[in-house]
Amino acid sequence: MRFSPRTKKTFFQTLSFGVASAGPQRSACWFACGLGIVVIAFATVGCRSHREILTSDYVSSVNQVSHSVATDFAAEAVPPGAADLGGPQPVDVYISYALSQNPDIEVARKKVDAAAYRVPQAASLRDPMLGMTVFPEPVQTAAGQQELALTASQQLPWFGKLDTRAAAAEADANVARAQLASVELSVIEQVKRAYYELYYIQKATRITEENRKLLLDFVRIADSKYRTGKASQQDVLRAQVEVSNLDSQLIRLRQQLDSGQAKLARLLHISPNTPVLALEQAPEQQIPQDLQRLYEQAIAQQPELHAQLAAVQSNRHKVDLARLDFFPDLTAGMTWIGTSAAGLSPVSTGEDPLLLGFSVNLPIYRKRLEAGVREAESRVVASTRQYDSLRDRTAESVKDLYVQAISQYDLVKLFRDDIIPKSEQPLEVSESAYQVGEVDFLQLIDNWQRLLRFRIAYHRLESQLQQTLATLERVVGGQLQTEVPTERGPDAPPAPNGLPVPEALPAQP
Repeated sequence: MRFSPRTKKTFFQTLSFGVASAGPQRSACWFACGLGIVVIAFATVGCRSHREILTSDYVSSVNQVSHSVATDFAAEAVPPGAADLGGPQPVDVYISYALSQNPDIEVARKKVDAAAYRVPQAASLRDPMLGMTVFPEPVQTAAGQQELALTASQQLPWFGKLDTRAAAAEADANVARAQLASVELSVIEQVKRAYYELYYIQKATRITEENRKLLLDFVRIADSKYRTGKASQQDVLRAQVEVSNLDSQLIRLRQQLDSGQAKLARLLHISPNTPVLALEQAPEQQIPQDLQRLYEQAIAQQPELHAQLAAVQSNRHKVDLARLDFFPDLTAGMTWIGTSAAGLSPVSTGEDPLLLGFSVNLPIYRKRLEAGVREAESRVVASTRQYDSLRDRTAESVKDLYVQAISQYDLVKLFRDDIIPKSEQPLEVSESAYQVGEVDFLQLIDNWQRLLRFRIAYHRLESQLQQTLATLERVVGGQLQTEVPTERGPDAPPAPNGLPVPEALPAQP
């Protein structure tokens, strides 16, 4: 709170005029009046400046925004780069960096701080009231003239109100803490999903480039046979078209790689131009085998469920607070009256009287108070039912993701151990047979296309499996207890969750 020079000048001019025009008998009264106003003004401003209690990163945040507005936008367009994150990195490196730099996590952390600072505010008494009364016409009493009265009062809530308010604020802080854990798990999931999407794109690009080289060999073979009259020009043209088709796929894959790198860089809060990459080898496929354990882990660790439970607890404290409103609050006050020595009584002493007073509010509007209790109770019921709904959705997600992971793992194993090896053999045979004229070029290209699709589909399934496990980790609230699944033959019993084993894909010709 600051007073402008003009306000200060007007105030002192008014005070000086009042003192000069009042005469010697009332000068003391006006002086006391001015002194009281000054005291109240200083009490309002406070003994300490607000600048002394700023949080550590408040000034830097304000300066950053001000700098961004005042300077060239091009200089502030992208976050700073991180050279040490360029190139292939394990996913754990990116996760650690995101947990320390991601803006969404910083937002959640500051919300926790803000909620925690609400607790001492809720537990504190309201500010005491300081007042002053000036008598324009002094009140003449036998003891002397009463010219000025100063009052001070403090409201004292009913027993338990402050503790209940503090408990509700602490429960709200617990909601913010659980939401912070939820945001961290969400960021970890997004980093993993973006990372394994990059893994798939890198693998698809490498496989496509290798197949392009193989296809160029087919072009040379077809061209050589065409020159010797053992093949038609159509074989050469068909091979050249397939090369152009691979070139178009490589263009799309490179665009997807740039987009995937920008997405992962956003989660890390670094420049989108940083060449973040995944390792060439995916981790060993391990999936959870105990569905019941996943249910129990989700109920015990899921941060969103914890946040909802804390919200229920907060609403219950607010019910108690609404019920306490039926009890009055006490206000204790003290009044001092300035009295002069010139009284009507010849034995007047001019002593200043000191008065003590107490007052309470009267909670007589029962309908309003009862409505407040009913409102708070309804919020408790609503938040409880919301917890039940969230718990059901969590169990549904756990089951759905678990089944997806089992299916994707079986498909990965099927492609790796059966489909791809069986597809490589026809290509090798048809390549040799085409050179001696035993098969036509269309059969050779068909076998090559099939193997290319299967190899890319295999890495797509690898990526999807890791992304599903990342989402499952977020849903259950932490790392999974995984293991390598046991081998299951065609006559094996159902999977541990009681579901039928996914059917194997038919063998490709």
